Amino acid sequence: MAKGKKRRIGLLTSGGDCAGLNAAIRAVVCRAVLGYGWEVVGIREGTAGLLERPPLAEELNMRVFTGNILRMGGTILGTVNKGDPFAYPMPDGSIIDRSEEVIEGYRELGLDGLIAIGGDGSMRILSRLCQQGSIPFVGIPKTIDNDVAFTEWSIGFMTAVAATTDALDRLQPTAASHNRVMVLEVMGRDAGNIAINSAIAGGANVCLIPEIPYDINKVADHIANLHKLGRNHALVVCAEAVKSVNGDALWETHVDGEVRYGGIGHMIGDQIQKLTDAETRVTVLGHVARGGIPVAMDRMIASAYGVHAVDLVAQERYDRLVVWQHREVVDVPIEDVITRYRNVNIHGTTVRTARGLGICLGD
Repeated sequence: MAKGKKRRIGLLTSGGDCAGLNAAIRAVVCRAVLGYGWEVVGIREGTAGLLERPPLAEELNMRVFTGNILRMGGTILGTVNKGDPFAYPMPDGSIIDRSEEVIEGYRELGLDGLIAIGGDGSMRILSRLCQQGSIPFVGIPKTIDNDVAFTEWSIGFMTAVAATTDALDRLQPTAASHNRVMVLEVMGRDAGNIAINSAIAGGANVCLIPEIPYDINKVADHIANLHKLGRNHALVVCAEAVKSVNGDALWETHVDGEVRYGGIGHMIGDQIQKLTDAETRVTVLGHVARGGIPVAMDRMIASAYGVHAVDLVAQERYDRLVVWQHREVVDVPIEDVITRYRNVNIHGTTVRTARGLGICLGD
């Protein structure tokens, strides 16, 4: 392949970590270095690395990529999921706009373009930064929630579902041994994709997701009916952001002042035990679903995304997000993606499948 103009492109990861990020980083470097003879600069700690002086960055070459990196969870570049440069919290409690500092950090590195791997929130911020700084930009979607619009799969989702299904596989024998109801609370900021996919794969009896408000009495009735049919245990999966029929989700304020979803699994477990007299135990999977070795599908998707992102830079097709549609990698305008959201379609295949299997969705 003709190498054309030699370029120096920046690469960063932004937002929460997930399995498969290193596979995407590897693919970008392989395609850029081997396919085009370019230089790739890895930016550490996302946009926070561009706020440092000098910027936190290093050249990424083929010596960095041993055979192990494809199998590693997390991101070798580090990442941040707080500190919006347009509304940056300072130590004195003030909020200031530091976007120009980020842009200047990019310019100090002498880059010809930027590839960023992130979720919908990160893409929204990065797109705005790149437009403001006239930075050639290509995005790659990653999120365990799989809630980025226009793509069937985001990096990290498959591994998160596998980890959650594995947790159900481990909870089922102990539930059956002790005649218990096991409640598994999983991540799902505003979308229930992890919960409903793992509930189907893991044989759960109840699945509660943010898209469908639940009635705890219907959940209790379903579990009671299972007992009448001779089932001595039950598995319940709930996303952290599920809402009751009155529209409430459960929040916790942490010592750093940040307010996050949390506690819904224990609340649901207590309610089930009160209404059914069934011995109930709660497991909060939390960040376990983010980590670990990426499954093969996440590695493959991440690799395909990385290659395609570099090709877009070579074609000078910017402000695009690489996505997976109809078993192919394509790309769409980032502006279309950041104005939409992909949660569980309550009339779609997964919900129909769950209902067809007799899984109670709380409604």
